[in-house]
Amino acid sequence: MHLQLSFRTLRYIVETADCESVTEAARRLNVTQPSVSSAVAQAEKELGVQIFIRHHARGMTLSVAGKQLVDEARLLLAQATEFARLTQSLGDPLSGEIVVGSFPTLAMRYMPQIIGGFAKLFPNISVRLIEGDQNEILSALASGRMEVALAYDFALPPEIHGHELAALPPFALLAPDHRLAGEKAVRLVDLADDPFILLDLPHSRDYFSSLFAACGLQPNIAFRTRSPELVRGLVGNGRGFSLHNVLPLGPVAYDGSRIAMLPVHDDLPPARAMLLHLARQDLRPAVRAFSDHLRNSFAAGAFAA
Repeated sequence: MHLQLSFRTLRYIVETADCESVTEAARRLNVTQPSVSSAVAQAEKELGVQIFIRHHARGMTLSVAGKQLVDEARLLLAQATEFARLTQSLGDPLSGEIVVGSFPTLAMRYMPQIIGGFAKLFPNISVRLIEGDQNEILSALASGRMEVALAYDFALPPEIHGHELAALPPFALLAPDHRLAGEKAVRLVDLADDPFILLDLPHSRDYFSSLFAACGLQPNIAFRTRSPELVRGLVGNGRGFSLHNVLPLGPVAYDGSRIAMLPVHDDLPPARAMLLHLARQDLRPAVRAFSDHLRNSFAAGAFAA
């Protein structure tokens, strides 16, 4: 049996249940009484069950089956209303939700200011931020689970378009009592024998290894972690040094320990912060507004210390 009750029929049934009267339901719906009666009768015929129990001169009440139908119909109609609201907002640059991805180190440093500034410009656009490593971000963009992302230029496939926002050179993170903490800059060769604390994320680990390789060195890895803040805390507590491309504004780690941040003398490649999205994707207005705001924030030097 093929059943296909329209949303209009479901609205008629729900309204009749609420009013316990076809006449009153028709008045509220601004349609004729025969339209409601016919729709209810046709639904009962198609379903093969009695939705309403008719009471002579006392209106109508729901049967057991009718109550189950109406309960489900209410949920479906509510979802349909929400879906209609969503589709209306998709093309409106001033409303709706957008889904933005970000690499953790970039999110910590830049996203609070970016999202805060964007909310002032577009208060009716909500931003859902999802953090992930480079692989997770590229996968989410390719599948449509993210619309744009703030990430790096690591391993970008042809289907992902990247716009460079900033070139971020590596800095050495040292404990304040490290023998080189008072220098203006350091060279990797002078740190090669020290314990190294690695931010152990896909492609990030390869990038940091490549910096040592460019100097003909091997890192002496003492700790691996996926947490940028744990890296800083371990450095601040004297467990080793690290390399970082996104510097915080202050020298204090989450646990209260202090960190010295020094430029690296060596001519090493920077990590490039990128705005990423699908190359074939035509950004909807709300997403384009966010993308433009993010690009303008970097271009205007909004993140200078």
